[in-house]
Amino acid sequence: MTSFVTLADAWTAEIVEKKSRFIASAFRVRTEAEALAALASVREEHPDARHHVYAYQIGIQVPHERFSDDGEPSGTAGRPVLEVIRRKELTNVLVVVTRYFGGILLGASGLVRAYTEAAAVVLERAPKLVCARMCDILVTCTYEHYGKLMHLLEQAGLRLYDAEFTEAVRFRLVVREADVPRTVELVTDATSGQATCEVCPPAYVGITDAGELVRDVWPLGNATE
Repeated sequence: MTSFVTLADAWTAEIVEKKSRFIASAFRVRTEAEALAALASVREEHPDARHHVYAYQIGIQVPHERFSDDGEPSGTAGRPVLEVIRRKELTNVLVVVTRYFGGILLGASGLVRAYTEAAAVVLERAPKLVCARMCDILVTCTYEHYGKLMHLLEQAGLRLYDAEFTEAVRFRLVVREADVPRTVELVTDATSGQATCEVCPPAYVGITDAGELVRDVWPLGNATE
């Protein structure tokens, strides 16, 4: 797998079922330690809640998964939350569903339904981040070629980052690993071979809808997991 979908930001949503409040909190996490730290922060924020059910999935080859019913009847809480994460095809995600008991028993089927709905609502609403194996290409060109290059690259759907204007023009492209050869070819052909392209090793990078780069989506920039 060369890409995965995770969360762009932490998110919270709440549902009420027969007077019980189910507060779902979703986080992007890269390691089990980060997941446990986020879980601890939710417990600290809601110290009076009866249950903090959670599930997480980390990794893209053989995902590491874990869930907890946190005192709810076995199979009625943590596993349904994990199944929602799987169904949404998300990874590097933790969902914690905090329950404030409303005094009315829901029964096993009611609990499954409530925890499933809470997890589904928060993951549906949370902004997503598509992450892929990307390479930085550091381009150096003359001022003469910059305008033409900028036009061609924008036509190709590429955004220029970190432009510097000194004795020459330097900027950064971030492209999918598979697109590196044709991007380098485009730059080379447009400048008659006068521009230089330094291709950096691939790493998982996310790009938001606004075109902003998110580089902390995988531990230590690991590109091989």
